[in-house]
Amino acid sequence: MKKNDNIKINKEDFEFVQNDKKLYDQKFETKRIGYFADAMQRFSQNKGSIVAGVILLIMIMFSVIAPFVSGYEAQTRDDFYTYCLPKVQLFEGTGFWDGTKTEVTNEKFFAYYESYGAVRSYTVGEDEFGEKQYTIVRDTYIAGCVYKTFSAKDFVAMDEYDKSIENLEDKIFQPLIDTSWIDTSTNNGMVLENLYKQNANYSYKLTMKMAPIFVTDDDGNQVLDYCYLKDDAGNYVYSKQDGNTYSTRLNYDNYYKYLHNGNSPYFTLGSDQYGRDIMTRLAIGGRLSLTLGFTVSLVNIILGVVYGAIEGYYGGATDIVMERISEILSEVPFMIVVTLFSLYLADVVNPVISLFLAFVVTGWIGTAATTRMQFYRYKGQEYVLAARTLGARDSRLIFKHILPNAVGPIITSSVLMIPSVIFSESSLSYLKIIDFSTGNITSIGTMLSEGQATFMTYPNLILWPAIFISLLMICFNIFGNGLRDAFNPQLRGAE
Repeated sequence: MKKNDNIKINKEDFEFVQNDKKLYDQKFETKRIGYFADAMQRFSQNKGSIVAGVILLIMIMFSVIAPFVSGYEAQTRDDFYTYCLPKVQLFEGTGFWDGTKTEVTNEKFFAYYESYGAVRSYTVGEDEFGEKQYTIVRDTYIAGCVYKTFSAKDFVAMDEYDKSIENLEDKIFQPLIDTSWIDTSTNNGMVLENLYKQNANYSYKLTMKMAPIFVTDDDGNQVLDYCYLKDDAGNYVYSKQDGNTYSTRLNYDNYYKYLHNGNSPYFTLGSDQYGRDIMTRLAIGGRLSLTLGFTVSLVNIILGVVYGAIEGYYGGATDIVMERISEILSEVPFMIVVTLFSLYLADVVNPVISLFLAFVVTGWIGTAATTRMQFYRYKGQEYVLAARTLGARDSRLIFKHILPNAVGPIITSSVLMIPSVIFSESSLSYLKIIDFSTGNITSIGTMLSEGQATFMTYPNLILWPAIFISLLMICFNIFGNGLRDAFNPQLRGAE
């Protein structure tokens, strides 16, 4: 075909497509995604924040459930089970998490521990001076014997219970110690006699140099020379009566079982210097920190949002006056407020409420500033002006049109406020500015403060609260950062 040739097209060459059909706009295949749905969708893609949220949930469940499972309270103490190492019944006798401790000791203390069954195993060697040296595996849950006085009623009940027990190792009452062989005319003798009277676990003979006396049994083995008190008939004496009271020497481990329906003490994370269960105190301390963090944040958010919304929406003289008030309050040192509340308000209410009020005095100012800034940003938008033109009231404009657009930064600041409150509470209790050592409460900071003195010998006293507060702070910050990114309006719809 040449360039100048004319092209003829007939109408018969064309036909209408879908001539007999009605055409409509096609329906969107994708669903509409709102602001919160889009934020949660993007948050779910942040694996680190998801893991942090799961860890936080586990820690919250631990704080709620652990005190009910342990059977102890925060201030339940037993001076005979101090510094017990972590013990789980499942690992009994394995050498791992079973409450045993390996230590090196001399002959006297080996005899002391061995006399009441605390030694699980041992090896004998010599130190650099040629003295006997014992490497022992000691059960920290064996308290041994104690002196205790009972009324006639209680003694008779325990005596009947004790007579019903056939196994000698499970009996409560133990023979009294005979000290008549000690020469009390010398100073060493008086010291030795007082030693036996003060500590019921010394159930063997000691020389004046405080060294244990060993004898040889029929098999040629070296055993301790015990000095139990006997009557004229050669029977062991288990108690002395003085009027309506009975002085006894008893096995405290069996006595504990008698008082607790046959149950032995088990401290999953060990016990502290007062014989209190660390796991229970850690959970209750976690409860206090989490409850304080959530409630303080909630109250500060409500106050800050209301205060900042009024400032940002009305502006003008209202904003100037309210902003000057918040600036004055922000200049008051937080430490001064906490100290004054602790000195003058804690005795009137309690330390927890006084600390809560101290956090609320100035804690809302940051949220108020964030809300004020967001209101100044959105109140001049066209959709707000259109709603005002149509007669919308101020309350509707604030809560329906402006506040939902400012909720992202507010949620972010609230989540990050929680770890800040928890850290401040722990620091204040650690420094003993706030005292949580009374009543049936405690805090992570108090546990850290009490455990630091024995960190080298019993690190578990400070290790568990340190791990707990560290995980709490790290996970809250990672979780908060994830929410901050998810609720950022600039990232809405981004892949």
